[in-house]
Amino acid sequence: MDNPAELELGGDELRRLIQLATERIARFVDTLPSQPAANVSGGIELARSLVESLPEGGTSFESLLGLLFDRVVPTAFNTAGPGYLAYIPGGGLLQTAVADYIGDAVNRYVGVWAAAPGMVQLEANVIRWFADIVGYPAGASGFLTSGGSLANFGAIVTARHQLLGEQFLRGTIYASDQTHHSVEKAAGLAGFPAANVRAVPSDDRFRIRVPALAERMEADVRSGSQPFLIVGNAGTTNTGAVDDLDALADLAARERLWLHVDAAYGGFFMLTERGRQVMHGISRADSITLDPHKALFLPYGTGSLLVREGERLRQAHALTAEYLPAMQDTQDLVDFCQVSPELSRPPRGLRVWLPLKLHGAAAFRRALDEKLDLAAWVTRELHGLAPAIEVVADPQLSTVAFRLGRPATDPEALNRLNRAFLERINARNRVHLTGTMLGDRFVLRICVVSFRTHMDRMEMCLEDIKAALQD
Repeated sequence: MDNPAELELGGDELRRLIQLATERIARFVDTLPSQPAANVSGGIELARSLVESLPEGGTSFESLLGLLFDRVVPTAFNTAGPGYLAYIPGGGLLQTAVADYIGDAVNRYVGVWAAAPGMVQLEANVIRWFADIVGYPAGASGFLTSGGSLANFGAIVTARHQLLGEQFLRGTIYASDQTHHSVEKAAGLAGFPAANVRAVPSDDRFRIRVPALAERMEADVRSGSQPFLIVGNAGTTNTGAVDDLDALADLAARERLWLHVDAAYGGFFMLTERGRQVMHGISRADSITLDPHKALFLPYGTGSLLVREGERLRQAHALTAEYLPAMQDTQDLVDFCQVSPELSRPPRGLRVWLPLKLHGAAAFRRALDEKLDLAAWVTRELHGLAPAIEVVADPQLSTVAFRLGRPATDPEALNRLNRAFLERINARNRVHLTGTMLGDRFVLRICVVSFRTHMDRMEMCLEDIKAALQD
């Protein structure tokens, strides 16, 4: 008879597996500075070579580690490395990997308070810390998600429930032409037709034009639509732009609309004095998306939604069933299944709580100030390369957009030149940048967020930009 307990690991075997994995991980981390910033050549062939049917028997752990670290892991954007300046980097703090190991090993269920009161309270503490960072009052609430996309979805559902009720198909949503596409996707998932999401033009700093927003809302009211939600940006993906949040809050209050701020990238810069100045007014928003896996340097898969009046989350999400334990009816205890879409969920709070407790907020504040300094430094250097380089968007946070300056060149030809310019920079594989379209202009972006990115790597970035200019 087969051994029915063969899936159970004893302490000795567990230690062996952890030690073997740790050796490979440590080697990976120690060599990060010298690894390519991106290596996706041969990706198609690799992916096809990995296709296999369900294995009936087992494989040694040593062989599986070899497959992962020798073949699978290297073929990728090196998002953990110091040269990854693309998109909005996710840092990948190793302290969080330790927290995940603990959380997965003890396997506590945190969907309801009664199942793991201590674990739930640690996550509730994290939500309170986030609320304090953005300036929310004691009655605020929220939950952790897999990222900003689901946080934006939760905000739209909560706003819809609060302001529109069951008859919501006339409800219209307003966001700038720089807003992350997850807002449009979330609106569709929340039941709104695509046409109900209005794209409002942005200004020369890529911030929403508030007068144009007000005019569009007035026109919609006259045509029978029902404005109910404004989405403001606190750090766009394209340029890191931050909308005039006070002006948006004034407009939302005057028209009795819900203001949601997508601060997935920028929100944790509120830990710094400069961030608080740029995002003044964010505490007036009805809800805020924050991504700890961006400017709090955590691994991918950690987002959050905060709601200033926490009871509105409960009103939009609370349900019960006969098989569930009694839910908490006091303000200081929370059942996360009553304020979020999930019933089954991992203990996400532990992956935020552990690094914050280990290092304290001051360490994160210093790291974020460094990123602001690095972005400002490279921007000054880029300005010094004019007219060969045109800075299209100075950093409002830690992102700068730039391109080759060829004023007499046909726009499409100039875009092709800039795409080739980007390829030449990335070909050196010390840094990895990405581009985007701003209107009809293709631009290059530098986004400084990784906790492993310091001045030495930014100097490499500038060297590679200058070298690519000469190629």
